[in-house]
Amino acid sequence: MRTEPTAGAHFEPAGDGTARLQGEITFRTVGPLVAAGADAIAAGRAQTIDLAGVSGADSAGLTLLIEWLSVARQAGRALSYRNVPAQITQLARLSDVQDLVLPAESAAAAR
Repeated sequence: MRTEPTAGAHFEPAGDGTARLQGEITFRTVGPLVAAGADAIAAGRAQTIDLAGVSGADSAGLTLLIEWLSVARQAGRALSYRNVPAQITQLARLSDVQDLVLPAESAAAAR
């Protein structure tokens, strides 16, 4: 299930357990992304989410990633993120949640 581009952001499962998140992930754009990602995660269609296409993010973007991790845990699914943007990495570090959101090698490098 692909979300329609809403205010510059969309989520797209790739069919191989990976998904792509693209656009600006901000308070304006996260609403439709929450459900689209949660559905794909719970169904096992998004085990790895690639954020290479994210062009900007604010704290809502970090919150989105944490929410999706919660969905994965509740569904008994593994979830990881690739290519986490610098804005989210910095917010995660400042919020002391880098171990939740960042890949292990990125979290270690951020310390």
